[in-house]
Parts: sequence; C-alpha cells; structure tokens
Amino acid sequence: MSTLTANLTENITTIIRPPYFYISGFTGIPNMKYYYVFLCFVYIISLMGNSFVMFVIYVDRSLHSPKYIAVFNLAFTDMCESTALVPNLLDTFLFGRQFISYNQCLANLFFVVIFLFMQSFNLIILSYDRLVAICLPLRYHMLVSHRSMFQLTGAAWVFAVLILLIAVGLITRLSFCRSVVINSYFCDHYPLYSLAAPCSDVLPNLVMSNLIACVIFYIPMVVIVASYICIIHTLFTITLPKDRHRAIKTCTSHLILVAIYYLPINITYIFVYMIPLNIRMINLSLTSALPPMLNPIIYVLKTEEFMVSAKRMLKRRGDWGSDSLSSDDDEAVYKRVEEDPLEEQGWGLPQDGFGVPLWGMDQLARL
Repeated sequence: MSTLTANLTENITTIIRPPYFYISGFTGIPNMKYYYVFLCFVYIISLMGNSFVMFVIYVDRSLHSPKYIAVFNLAFTDMCESTALVPNLLDTFLFGRQFISYNQCLANLFFVVIFLFMQSFNLIILSYDRLVAICLPLRYHMLVSHRSMFQLTGAAWVFAVLILLIAVGLITRLSFCRSVVINSYFCDHYPLYSLAAPCSDVLPNLVMSNLIACVIFYIPMVVIVASYICIIHTLFTITLPKDRHRAIKTCTSHLILVAIYYLPINITYIFVYMIPLNIRMINLSLTSALPPMLNPIIYVLKTEEFMVSAKRMLKRRGDWGSDSLSSDDDEAVYKRVEEDPLEEQGWGLPQDGFGVPLWGMDQLARL
C-alpha cells in the first residue's frame, strides 16, 4: 500500500516538459508572405533609424543631457524589441520553422515581453520630462538631472527583469501533458501557460498574466493621461500664444507615440472575444513592429536640437556639408547649442531641449 501511494505521489509531482512547442501563428490567410516581407522592411528601417539616433546621441556631447538618457534608452529598447520579435517571426513562418524547443520558447517569451515593458516605461519617463518642463519649469534642472534619469531607467530595467523572471519561473513548474500547439505568433505568456491548465494549477500564472497586462498597458496609460491633464491645465495659464503653441506641438509628438502604442493593444484586449484570432495576432504584431520604426521619425527626428546635431555630424563626415550648412543662421544655431543647449534662438527664455520654453520668470511675476 505504501509503495502504491509513493508511486502516485511521484506521478503527481513529476513535471512534464515537452521537448518542443509548435507555434501555429497565422492560419488560413492567403498571401501572408507579403505581410512577412513588409515586416522585414519595417525591421530594417527600425534598425537603421534607432541605430542612427543612438549614434548621434553618443557622439554629440551637446546631447549628453538628462532628457537624452531617456531618448537613448527608448531607441535602444525599440531596436532590441524589434530584434527579439521580427527575425524570429520571419524565421518561424516565412521559412516554415514553427517548432521551437522548450528553453528557446521561454527565452523568446522573456526577451519579447521585457522590451515591451521597457517601451511602456520609457513613455512614462518621457511624459515625466514633459510634465516637469511645463508644470514645474523652475525646478526642471533639479528634478530632471542625470542622476534622476539614470535612477528612473535603472529602476525600470530592474523591475521589468524581476517581473519576467517570476513569470518564466512560474511556467517552469507547470506540466504540459496534452497539446503543445501555441496559438500565437511567438511564445506568448497566456497561450503558453494555458496549455498546462488540464495538468497543473495555473492560478499563479493567471495572476501574473493579469499583473503583467496592468503593469505594461493600463497603469502606464493612466499615469500618462494624468500627467497630460496637469499639462493641459498649465497650458491654459500661459499668456503668450507662441509659447502655448510650441508646448502643444512638442506634446503632440509624444501623444502620437502613446496612441500608436496603447490604443491598438487596449482595443484588442477589450474586444478580445469579438475579434477573430488571426486579426488579433496581426494587430498585435503590427503594434509590436511599427512603434520602433515610427519613434525615431515622430519623436526624435522632429526635435530641432537633435536635427542640428545630426546635420553637424553629417557635415563633418559627408561631402555635401557646404551646400546645406553654409548659412550664417545654421552656424549661429550650432554655436548656440554648443554654448547652451537649453537656449533657443530668438526666444530669450531658456528651454528644456524639446523646444518648450521654461517660462518660470513669467510665472514668478504672476506670483
């Protein structure tokens, strides 16, 4: 009797780990190879754009400001997220390699989700920069310093790594005794642990899945919306229309990135049971691939200070500098940036680097 009980206990406690999983991905959709080719071009543009942004920030000392620590981290995260997802997706479906080993699947889950974490956290950090620059201009250089930016980005990385290690660790305790088919385009968290539901207790995984969704999507979006409510309230107190228009212009770029990142994902998860699986996967894959390509174009490359630095670097390294950078106005801009990167030509008020004036003296006058 004791032998039988021991055998039963051993069978119950044995963890069944399959040697591989099968990623089903997009099924029944004609001409999907054109979509994969499109993702390939998106990945190449994203890689080039973010690499260029990081290179310019690293080389140009005038961009070694606290704000550009967050911008550099955003570009690095975008490039890594694209690299973690798109090449594997193309290799899986374009070349028909849909079988993935157990350890490779967990690694794929870890790296894809951790960079999604960091994309969301970077948007919060940049919204914090906007909030302080517009609502607390007199304290901008105290609150947005090199130390504070390194602390924010470092804390975000540590938190993301810990959350993902816990999520992956909880999966290693599961037994997969039935299907090994993952109904997604990568080793996604929910489709993966759901396969173990008949054989293991997946309640801790379910709690972690909901926590990850809240931390990546819902809480950051609420924080960003709250920050912009404060920004809008402050904008109504600005007396000069030119200052108000300039602040709104720079905030619009950030809001576009927020909308591109959060809206498609939230709409997909809100109507998850109404949207067909293939459409849902296409929407989520585009949401993961397009923001890393658009971020350098919308946010960084439209910033005057960054464009000045990029032109100056290209002038030193290229052959066409004498045609495009020979005007006195451009030379004056370069000299101004070298002397004080927070001073905007023709404004007479210091700026935060994105072109938003730090109109603290005007606020002091009203006090």
